[in-house]
Amino acid sequence: MRYVLYVFYKGESKMVHSNLFLEAVESLASISALLHDWGKANELFQNKLVELNLSGDPLRHEWVSCLILKGLILQSGNTKSDTLWLNLLVNQSWNEQAIKDLVLQMSDQESPLKSLPPTAQLIAWLVVTHHRLPDLKNESIRDSFAGTHISTLSGMLNIITANWGYSTKFDADYKTRLQHCLNFNNGLLSQSEQWMDSLKTQATRLLELAPTIQQALDNGCWRVLLHHARLCMMLGDHYYSSCDKDKNWKSAVSLFANTDPKSHELKQQLDEHLVHVGRHAADIAKQLPSFIDEMGSAQNLIKLQKRAKGFEWQDTGVDTIRALRAVNPGAENLGWFVVNMASTGKGKTIANAKFMQAMSHNEHSLRYVLALGLRTLTLQTGDSYTDDIGLTKEQLAVVIGSSAVRELHENGKEQNTAKAVPQEEQSGSESAENLMDADLVYTPVSAPESLQVFFNGRQKEQNQAFLYKPVLVCTIDHIIGATETVRGGKYILPALRLLSSDLVIDEVDDFSTEDFIPISRLVHLAGMLGRKVMVSSATIPPALAEGLFNAYQQGWELYSKFSGKPNQTVAMWVDEFTAATKVIDQEPCQTYAQSHNEFVAHRVIELRDQKVKHRSKIVECTDLQAAKEQKLLDDSLAQQYYERIKTQIQDFHLLHHTVDEPTGKKVSFGIVRVANIPPCVALTQYLLNADWDADITPRIMSYHSRQILLLRSEQERHLDSVLKRKEKKGQQPVAFSNPVIRAHIDAAQTENVTFVVVATPVAEVGRDHDYDWAVVEPSSFRSIIQLSGRVLRHRPVQEDMTDANIALMQLNVRGLRNAKVAYTKPGFEKDNSKFRLKTKDLSKLINTTNTAINAVPRIQSQQVLKPTEQLADLEHAVIANVLTNYQKHGAKTMNAWLNETWFLTALHQNFFPFRKSSPSILLYAIFDGPQLRFCEKNKFGEFIDRTGAYKISMYTLNPLEKERLWLDRDYYDILRCKALEARNEVGNVDEITERLSKWYGEVVLPKYDESKALIYSDQFGLVVKN
Repeated sequence: MRYVLYVFYKGESKMVHSNLFLEAVESLASISALLHDWGKANELFQNKLVELNLSGDPLRHEWVSCLILKGLILQSGNTKSDTLWLNLLVNQSWNEQAIKDLVLQMSDQESPLKSLPPTAQLIAWLVVTHHRLPDLKNESIRDSFAGTHISTLSGMLNIITANWGYSTKFDADYKTRLQHCLNFNNGLLSQSEQWMDSLKTQATRLLELAPTIQQALDNGCWRVLLHHARLCMMLGDHYYSSCDKDKNWKSAVSLFANTDPKSHELKQQLDEHLVHVGRHAADIAKQLPSFIDEMGSAQNLIKLQKRAKGFEWQDTGVDTIRALRAVNPGAENLGWFVVNMASTGKGKTIANAKFMQAMSHNEHSLRYVLALGLRTLTLQTGDSYTDDIGLTKEQLAVVIGSSAVRELHENGKEQNTAKAVPQEEQSGSESAENLMDADLVYTPVSAPESLQVFFNGRQKEQNQAFLYKPVLVCTIDHIIGATETVRGGKYILPALRLLSSDLVIDEVDDFSTEDFIPISRLVHLAGMLGRKVMVSSATIPPALAEGLFNAYQQGWELYSKFSGKPNQTVAMWVDEFTAATKVIDQEPCQTYAQSHNEFVAHRVIELRDQKVKHRSKIVECTDLQAAKEQKLLDDSLAQQYYERIKTQIQDFHLLHHTVDEPTGKKVSFGIVRVANIPPCVALTQYLLNADWDADITPRIMSYHSRQILLLRSEQERHLDSVLKRKEKKGQQPVAFSNPVIRAHIDAAQTENVTFVVVATPVAEVGRDHDYDWAVVEPSSFRSIIQLSGRVLRHRPVQEDMTDANIALMQLNVRGLRNAKVAYTKPGFEKDNSKFRLKTKDLSKLINTTNTAINAVPRIQSQQVLKPTEQLADLEHAVIANVLTNYQKHGAKTMNAWLNETWFLTALHQNFFPFRKSSPSILLYAIFDGPQLRFCEKNKFGEFIDRTGAYKISMYTLNPLEKERLWLDRDYYDILRCKALEARNEVGNVDEITERLSKWYGEVVLPKYDESKALIYSDQFGLVVKN
């Protein structure tokens, strides 16, 4: 039975947590903590601590702990009920020798997770997962469970064996070591009075809570119990493991839990460790309400209360929320799932903050996580939140990838201010204990006592800021760890943060289809923790919206059972035209899909009434297609393909340009989007060397991700300054006064000057760039829409665009070489009959009778899809197959996470990892005098030269290529300038230059390219040699 009391004060409603489910969390966390390292009592582990032996155990200690627990239960004589084995603990009447014999009998042949009574099942899972979730390394065995439907706790525990990550059988002396692993010659801690008494207390409480736990098992909210209990136990373990030993601990036990990481001397006694972790786990469980109720929020932000002219739609959304709350008292205690579909440039950033504030308990506070797709956007968005919303440094924290990224961002704002470079980080063992790898931009926070108690070590202040700051801006990577972490404690901070923070996911459809399932896991967790969720995207497909709502609603249903709040979700849709809400409690997916489609139908009408900004044309090239599939595109075909792109560039320049008033020259800025890095660089090289019309001067730039951090920062800073085209008709672009652009225009001997960015999909999202025209090598319909949004991005048109300003290549590079699957990587096409296009000819895959480009085919699907015949239909079908195919079951489906019990293992994350990609190698471009070396950093923090090992040669541009560069960057010169500005540092200019290159010289090399010959150029980056 649950008891939930609400009290009112200062106009606010708060829950007073006298919830028996929370008491069950505390007791489960505490008793699991008391048992979690019980298996360390074995002879092999104890010898390892003394001998500092790092070899793997035949059976991991957590598995041995479960074997001992199973022995205790078997000793009780009843594996169906929890009463007898718990009473053995209460009465302290269990027999050590009998348990030892039972453990030896089970050995590695029997799973201790099978055939357990209900509460013991929960405890055993908590114990066995306190370091890692059960997992299968063998891919074929893992795949055998792809279609296996398991929906019960016992059913899942019954299939988990030691082979799921808890056994190492590769040692020659495995059997001998296994005997030592199951030998407990120093006992099983029954001689520890403190530990026995702690077990007695928690066992007694568990017996009292048996009806509560049974209710959770019956209604399904045991999943919430387990989540909270594991969080408390692992945080307690993390905290006490980082503490010194308790000098006041008195025990006759000669067993130890760990060693000091510096001195390697024995540190905490085993019973001491278990008792203290148990106490901390219980204390943390008691403080869970504080993690929810006492966290800081930003109050009464004046800028959010203003009604801005031209952005009235934002206030329409706020008024819609308030109207719903007015007719539904207590609506703030319902689930909320919001989709913001406003178009680019309509102020979604401020709008999202306004909406989240309106949904808060008092309608005037902010506390949420803004999850972004790109690292480069975090600091940029942090600046926007400070300037546009009025958040102070005390109210905002920004997670960044590294301090170097932050410094380059600050340099970009301050232009010429040089930053001192920190000394190289010292290597050490503390990193294994860090809960967060990334750096955080924050000011120290005055955290409540409940927070200060639970963190120790050098990251204490940063961890508290991550949790306490009202608004946290980060890439989604730093919050999705709450559901993605399958080993270690990296999930603890994001999971704690989500206990008290609503979640906003920006540009949710910018992720790959494969990433939609991991994002759904995160959305489900947010619902399960009682948080509100908003997803923001002007081009969200209907299946993605429905799939995310389904994940959220199923999470909220678990939360409602746990908390006693109504199982109702407020669905909301908003764009620049209107806003709508609906309270959903019956047939949720069907009801949501119908309401979503109605909202989108209204949006489509409005979009079609807008002036046409983007008009397309097809650049014919089927005559170039290879007769049969080529693994690599023939040079001759590539050259002809690139020539057609060049011709289109010249044609677009003549149609879409601005006249420079001082010189009368016609100037345009355009972008050519290509799918992958190798053709991006190859096309750049071709355009730099090509024969152009005599009256045009080209200036070319290659833009992709495989570039040195410092040079990419310089490039993006320049593009940000010249491509923010917000001038009105008749006004001169700000770019014309940029020194680089001005010099090119003035020096040109022709009437026409065209500036061309050749870019991969990095240009499609995140950068606020505005071009005059675009040429697109298509990967998907989404890529066409995204790239089109970069043309006339901020410049309104008074009349429909009559001339095409978006050129679509009839074939992409894969289609040109006659590949079986062409619209992939990136793209949605699959190598199967269901999702493989019948033709790669774009003119047959899209509607060419209507040349206007807008988001309609992306946001509205046809009733009958033709995924093998239409590019947009392919995308809708693939997303629906992944997220809304509710009949699919087994470990390799979305239902595995939502309706089955595969979340108890790591299989779902293995089948659907976030940002699945090939492993990459982090290199550093370091100057040793004038010599550039590409190095890897070893585990001691030393830089090892790998230039020869990775066959990297330097590419020297010819005179024509150098002349036609848009932005000539010189890594060495930029570093030398920074070194001269930082001469107050220790060392001469060469030493400072070297140190700076170690700081700013990051570049990523995919492992699949490590065996290929590579070239490096400051202009082209690090790429495969043709």
